[in-house]
Amino acid sequence: MPDQHTLEETERATVERVGHLTMDFPAAHAISSLYRAANAARSHLANTVLRAHDLTWTGFLVLWLLWIWDRMETRRVAENVGISKATLTGVTNTLVSRGLVERIPSTVDRRLVELTLTPAGQELMVELYPEFNAAEAELVDGIGRRDLDRLTRNLRTIVETAEREN
Repeated sequence: MPDQHTLEETERATVERVGHLTMDFPAAHAISSLYRAANAARSHLANTVLRAHDLTWTGFLVLWLLWIWDRMETRRVAENVGISKATLTGVTNTLVSRGLVERIPSTVDRRLVELTLTPAGQELMVELYPEFNAAEAELVDGIGRRDLDRLTRNLRTIVETAEREN
């Protein structure tokens, strides 16, 4: 595709375009690589694992959160997944219609709703997550254990810095 460019081509074009500006190119290249890696991983996992289960990336993240934490209030789910409450409503409607998620109205405040997995949702995650993790392992297979641990620590530092700044 003529508009598809490698990461290296993009970095080179960036330097050519803005090289005259005072820039921290290693930082720009690192964040650009992080962004591209995240999108590539998301696309790979969606295409190789989630599609077979008729799940979107966002739907999977909602299921995963509820699987890990048992139940969560909708605004917390939206915050954790990084979507709006309106988007969560659509995703939740789909998951509820598939019998994977249940809404639980608050007994304290009728405006609040918690979400939890149904038994079918639990079963799906028990089946799905090992497949998902195998695909994750495949993506990092070329990275040695020590480098993978270092990468994980460095990514956590970026996340912690960004969260501290917000």
